[in-house]
Amino acid sequence: MRIGITGQNGFVGTHLFNTLGLFPDEFERIEFNRECFLDEEVLDTFVKKCDVIVHLAALNRHNDPEVIYSTNINLVEQLISSFGRTGSKPHVLISSSTQEEKDNLYGKSKKAGRELLANWAKKNGAIFTGLIIPNVFGPFGNPFYNSVVATFAHQVSRGEIPKIEVDGDLKLIYVGEMVETILELIRTRRGNPSYSVGQTSEAKVSEILLLLQKFKSEYQDQGVIPQILNDFEHNLFNTFRCYMDVENSFPRKFTEHKDARGAFVEVIRLGIGGQVSFSTTVSGITRGNHFHTRKIERFAVIKGKALIQLRKIGTDKVLDFYLDGNEPAYVDMPIWYTHNIKNIGEEDLYTIFWINEHYDPSNPDTYFETV
Repeated sequence: MRIGITGQNGFVGTHLFNTLGLFPDEFERIEFNRECFLDEEVLDTFVKKCDVIVHLAALNRHNDPEVIYSTNINLVEQLISSFGRTGSKPHVLISSSTQEEKDNLYGKSKKAGRELLANWAKKNGAIFTGLIIPNVFGPFGNPFYNSVVATFAHQVSRGEIPKIEVDGDLKLIYVGEMVETILELIRTRRGNPSYSVGQTSEAKVSEILLLLQKFKSEYQDQGVIPQILNDFEHNLFNTFRCYMDVENSFPRKFTEHKDARGAFVEVIRLGIGGQVSFSTTVSGITRGNHFHTRKIERFAVIKGKALIQLRKIGTDKVLDFYLDGNEPAYVDMPIWYTHNIKNIGEEDLYTIFWINEHYDPSNPDTYFETV
């Protein structure tokens, strides 16, 4: 199934694009870029290649609300015109918002765009799914643009004190859950001009801020994996970790206690369960080259010399961390970062691995990609 995503490089678009890449036997990703909306021929070429189009491209913020409205309507009208020129009838999904019923031009633009596509689909016998979505949060959203969670996580991780403008109740869905919903609708070819995506959590703005500050104090400052009570807190914690300055946060040295008997190092303090493993790696061998989308993981080198490398999926920059067992240290693996560990010394490398869940071969959350 050939799938194109307008707004491919946006917050939800990036997560959807990367997740589709986990199923190469099921989906082919049709590349989209902003040039598509600047050149009719480029847009038509894109449209003709797609069995499914997920329309996520939209303007969320601008000093002039009229620009938001006209831009979002224009993008929909360009798609509909391209369908007419090319005779294409793809399954179209559009992301709208629970702001549809609010008195603002962004919400009105999303509702009007959804209705335009619904009318096109009805006239042309095409499948259309209009998604009405609550607040989406997760890793890699743009602070001061995508969500208050992104803004607060960015600020808290940098030691800033966010300001709560309105302490309202937020109806939320994690971006990974949003992507799962989209994939299910694509797989089942389910059409619905007004499909309300249910929230998976709800929290006051002040409650979110308190949790993020807890993560800052316990995890970022002290290296403690905090107590995580439910899926929402797990997702929020993984979100927070991705707003930290990963490059300058690791490796972190352990506190080592030595006496005549030898040495003692506390590897990890946990408010959560999981699985601890131990490995030896011979000189020159590399382990890993995979990434996780939900797991929390720590590599602790206790003997030998290692190079740990990380690379965020969809980017080219590789982060190199050098560790030496003479000064025991650890590196934590953010989600959606492929990672490996290589023995760069002459003796065996001794490593302790901790991960927050037991290994399940039927649901391993382990995807192989070379750093």
